[in-house]
Amino acid sequence: MEFLDALVTSWPTLLKGLRVTLLLTFLTLFFSVILAAIIVALKMSKVRAFSAFATVYLAVVRGVPLIALLFVIYFGIVSIVKVDAFTAATIGLSVHSSAYVAEIFRSGINSVHSGQVEASRSLGMSRAATMIRVVAPQALRVVIPALVNQAIISLKDSAVASFITVDELFMSAQRLSAATFQPLTYYAIVSLYYLAVVGVMTYLSGRVERYFKKRG
Repeated sequence: MEFLDALVTSWPTLLKGLRVTLLLTFLTLFFSVILAAIIVALKMSKVRAFSAFATVYLAVVRGVPLIALLFVIYFGIVSIVKVDAFTAATIGLSVHSSAYVAEIFRSGINSVHSGQVEASRSLGMSRAATMIRVVAPQALRVVIPALVNQAIISLKDSAVASFITVDELFMSAQRLSAATFQPLTYYAIVSLYYLAVVGVMTYLSGRVERYFKKRG
Protein backbone atom coordinates (compact mmCIF):
# COMPACT_ATOMS: atom_id res chain seq x y z
CA MET A 1 0.00 0.00 0.00
CA GLU A 2 2.83 2.41 0.83
CA PHE A 3 4.40 1.65 -2.55
CA LEU A 4 1.17 2.51 -4.39
CA ASP A 5 0.79 5.72 -2.40
CA ALA A 6 4.37 6.70 -3.23
CA LEU A 7 3.79 5.84 -6.90
CA VAL A 8 0.74 8.10 -7.07
CA THR A 9 2.09 11.03 -5.04
CA SER A 10 5.53 11.09 -6.71
CA TRP A 11 4.40 11.27 -10.33
CA PRO A 12 4.43 15.11 -10.67
CA THR A 13 8.04 15.27 -9.47
CA LEU A 14 9.20 12.27 -11.46
CA LEU A 15 7.36 13.41 -14.59
CA LYS A 16 9.22 16.71 -14.40
CA GLY A 17 12.49 14.79 -14.11
CA LEU A 18 11.47 12.55 -17.00
CA ARG A 19 11.01 15.60 -19.25
CA VAL A 20 14.56 16.68 -18.47
CA THR A 21 15.83 13.15 -19.14
CA LEU A 22 14.08 12.95 -22.52
CA LEU A 23 15.35 16.41 -23.53
CA LEU A 24 18.87 15.45 -22.48
CA THR A 25 18.61 12.22 -24.47
CA PHE A 26 17.38 14.02 -27.58
CA LEU A 27 20.10 16.66 -27.44
CA THR A 28 22.75 14.01 -26.80
CA LEU A 29 21.71 12.05 -29.86
CA PHE A 30 21.42 15.19 -32.00
CA PHE A 31 24.86 16.57 -31.18
CA SER A 32 26.54 13.16 -31.14
CA VAL A 33 25.35 12.55 -34.71
CA ILE A 34 26.95 15.84 -35.80
CA LEU A 35 30.18 15.10 -33.94
CA ALA A 36 30.28 11.53 -35.25
CA ALA A 37 29.84 12.67 -38.85
CA ILE A 38 32.78 15.05 -38.44
CA ILE A 39 34.94 12.35 -36.82
CA VAL A 40 34.14 9.81 -39.55
CA ALA A 41 34.97 12.38 -42.23
CA LEU A 42 38.31 13.09 -40.53
CA LYS A 43 38.97 9.37 -40.11
CA MET A 44 38.42 8.78 -43.84
CA SER A 45 40.47 11.81 -44.83
CA LYS A 46 43.66 11.31 -46.82
CA VAL A 47 45.31 13.97 -44.67
CA ARG A 48 47.25 11.97 -42.11
CA ALA A 49 46.94 14.58 -39.35
CA PHE A 50 43.11 14.55 -39.61
CA SER A 51 42.97 10.77 -39.60
CA ALA A 52 45.34 10.59 -36.62
CA PHE A 53 43.26 13.11 -34.67
CA ALA A 54 40.09 11.06 -35.25
CA THR A 55 41.86 7.88 -34.15
CA VAL A 56 43.09 9.49 -30.94
CA TYR A 57 39.68 11.03 -30.26
CA LEU A 58 37.92 7.67 -30.57
CA ALA A 59 40.53 5.90 -28.44
CA VAL A 60 40.33 8.47 -25.65
CA VAL A 61 36.54 8.76 -25.56
CA ARG A 62 36.02 4.99 -25.61
CA GLY A 63 38.77 4.38 -23.08
CA VAL A 64 37.62 6.86 -20.42
CA PRO A 65 34.61 5.94 -18.22
CA LEU A 66 31.57 8.11 -18.85
CA ILE A 67 31.46 9.44 -15.29
CA ALA A 68 35.14 10.47 -15.44
CA LEU A 69 34.65 12.13 -18.83
CA LEU A 70 31.60 14.00 -17.53
CA PHE A 71 33.48 15.26 -14.47
CA VAL A 72 36.47 16.38 -16.53
CA ILE A 73 34.26 18.27 -18.99
CA TYR A 74 32.00 19.76 -16.29
CA PHE A 75 34.71 21.03 -13.95
CA GLY A 76 36.99 21.91 -16.87
CA ILE A 77 34.33 24.04 -18.57
CA VAL A 78 33.12 25.65 -15.35
CA SER A 79 36.67 26.76 -14.53
CA ILE A 80 36.80 28.67 -17.84
CA VAL A 81 33.24 29.55 -18.84
CA LYS A 82 30.17 29.81 -16.60
CA VAL A 83 27.74 27.12 -17.77
CA ASP A 84 24.95 25.28 -16.01
CA ALA A 85 25.06 21.59 -15.18
CA PHE A 86 22.55 20.67 -17.90
CA THR A 87 24.71 22.22 -20.64
CA ALA A 88 27.82 20.48 -19.31
CA ALA A 89 25.95 17.17 -19.18
CA THR A 90 24.77 17.60 -22.76
CA ILE A 91 28.33 18.22 -23.93
CA GLY A 92 29.77 15.33 -21.94
CA LEU A 93 27.13 12.81 -22.99
CA SER A 94 27.32 13.96 -26.62
CA VAL A 95 31.09 13.53 -26.72
CA HIS A 96 30.79 10.07 -25.15
CA SER A 97 27.99 8.96 -27.48
CA SER A 98 29.69 10.37 -30.60
CA ALA A 99 32.43 7.73 -30.44
CA TYR A 100 29.83 4.96 -30.70
CA VAL A 101 27.71 6.75 -33.28
CA ALA A 102 30.87 7.13 -35.37
CA GLU A 103 31.24 3.35 -35.31
CA ILE A 104 27.62 3.03 -36.45
CA PHE A 105 28.32 5.38 -39.36
CA ARG A 106 31.49 3.46 -40.24
CA SER A 107 29.57 0.17 -40.28
CA GLY A 108 26.88 1.70 -42.47
CA ILE A 109 29.44 3.00 -44.97
CA ASN A 110 31.27 -0.33 -45.03
CA SER A 111 28.00 -2.16 -45.73
CA VAL A 112 27.89 -0.56 -49.19
CA HIS A 113 29.82 -2.65 -51.72
CA SER A 114 33.07 -1.02 -52.76
CA GLY A 115 32.29 -1.76 -56.39
CA GLN A 116 29.48 0.78 -56.33
CA VAL A 117 31.83 3.43 -55.05
CA GLU A 118 34.40 2.61 -57.71
CA ALA A 119 31.74 2.68 -60.43
CA SER A 120 30.52 6.08 -59.27
CA ARG A 121 34.04 7.48 -59.23
CA SER A 122 34.70 6.09 -62.70
CA LEU A 123 31.66 8.01 -63.95
CA GLY A 124 33.33 11.21 -62.80
CA MET A 125 31.50 11.74 -59.50
CA SER A 126 33.48 13.39 -56.73
CA ARG A 127 34.04 11.67 -53.38
CA ALA A 128 31.47 13.95 -51.75
CA ALA A 129 28.87 13.34 -54.46
CA THR A 130 29.47 9.58 -54.28
CA MET A 131 28.98 9.65 -50.53
CA ILE A 132 25.78 11.70 -50.73
CA ARG A 133 24.12 10.09 -53.75
CA VAL A 134 25.32 6.49 -53.63
CA VAL A 135 26.65 5.50 -50.22
CA ALA A 136 24.43 7.44 -47.78
CA PRO A 137 21.01 6.23 -49.05
CA GLN A 138 22.11 2.59 -48.80
CA ALA A 139 23.95 3.02 -45.51
CA LEU A 140 20.79 4.38 -43.89
CA ARG A 141 19.37 0.83 -43.76
CA VAL A 142 22.12 -0.05 -41.30
CA VAL A 143 22.50 3.30 -39.58
CA ILE A 144 18.91 4.22 -38.65
CA PRO A 145 17.99 1.10 -36.61
CA ALA A 146 21.36 1.24 -34.84
CA LEU A 147 20.82 4.92 -34.00
CA VAL A 148 17.49 4.07 -32.38
CA ASN A 149 19.30 1.51 -30.21
CA GLN A 150 21.93 4.14 -29.37
CA ALA A 151 19.12 6.45 -28.26
CA ILE A 152 18.08 3.80 -25.72
CA ILE A 153 21.64 3.61 -24.43
CA SER A 154 21.82 7.41 -24.20
CA LEU A 155 18.58 7.46 -22.22
CA LYS A 156 20.03 5.12 -19.60
CA ASP A 157 23.40 6.90 -19.63
CA SER A 158 21.65 10.19 -18.86
CA ALA A 159 21.22 9.05 -15.23
CA VAL A 160 24.93 9.78 -14.77
CA ALA A 161 24.10 13.48 -15.14
CA SER A 162 22.69 13.34 -11.61
CA PHE A 163 26.29 13.27 -10.34
CA ILE A 164 26.71 16.87 -11.49
CA THR A 165 23.32 17.90 -10.04
CA VAL A 166 21.22 17.84 -13.23
CA ASP A 167 17.63 17.54 -12.02
CA GLU A 168 16.72 14.66 -14.31
CA LEU A 169 14.68 11.53 -13.55
CA PHE A 170 17.21 9.71 -11.37
CA MET A 171 18.09 12.85 -9.41
CA SER A 172 14.38 13.40 -8.75
CA ALA A 173 14.16 9.89 -7.30
CA GLN A 174 17.23 10.56 -5.16
CA ARG A 175 15.66 13.67 -3.69
CA LEU A 176 12.39 11.91 -2.95
CA SER A 177 14.17 9.01 -1.27
CA ALA A 178 16.26 11.41 0.84
CA ALA A 179 13.17 13.39 1.90
CA THR A 180 11.12 10.33 2.85
CA PHE A 181 13.87 7.92 3.95
CA GLN A 182 12.44 5.32 1.56
CA PRO A 183 15.24 4.73 -0.97
CA LEU A 184 14.07 1.25 -2.01
CA THR A 185 10.56 2.48 -2.77
CA TYR A 186 11.56 5.41 -4.95
CA TYR A 187 14.41 3.65 -6.73
CA ALA A 188 11.97 0.86 -7.59
CA ILE A 189 9.47 3.42 -8.87
CA VAL A 190 12.04 5.24 -10.99
CA SER A 191 13.14 1.88 -12.41
CA LEU A 192 9.56 1.38 -13.61
CA TYR A 193 9.70 4.77 -15.34
CA TYR A 194 12.91 3.84 -17.13
CA LEU A 195 11.52 0.42 -18.00
CA ALA A 196 8.37 1.95 -19.50
CA VAL A 197 10.27 4.47 -21.65
CA VAL A 198 12.85 1.90 -22.77
CA GLY A 199 10.00 -0.49 -23.60
CA VAL A 200 8.40 2.09 -25.90
CA MET A 201 11.75 2.88 -27.53
CA THR A 202 12.54 -0.82 -27.98
CA TYR A 203 9.17 -1.30 -29.68
CA LEU A 204 9.86 1.62 -32.02
CA SER A 205 13.34 0.23 -32.69
CA GLY A 206 11.83 -3.08 -33.75
CA ARG A 207 9.37 -1.34 -36.06
CA VAL A 208 12.14 0.71 -37.66
CA GLU A 209 14.34 -2.35 -38.12
CA ARG A 210 11.52 -4.35 -39.75
CA TYR A 211 10.75 -1.40 -42.05
CA PHE A 212 14.29 -1.21 -43.35
CA LYS A 213 14.53 -5.00 -43.71
CA LYS A 214 11.46 -4.91 -45.96
CA ARG A 215 12.99 -2.14 -48.04
CA GLY A 216 16.23 -4.11 -48.28
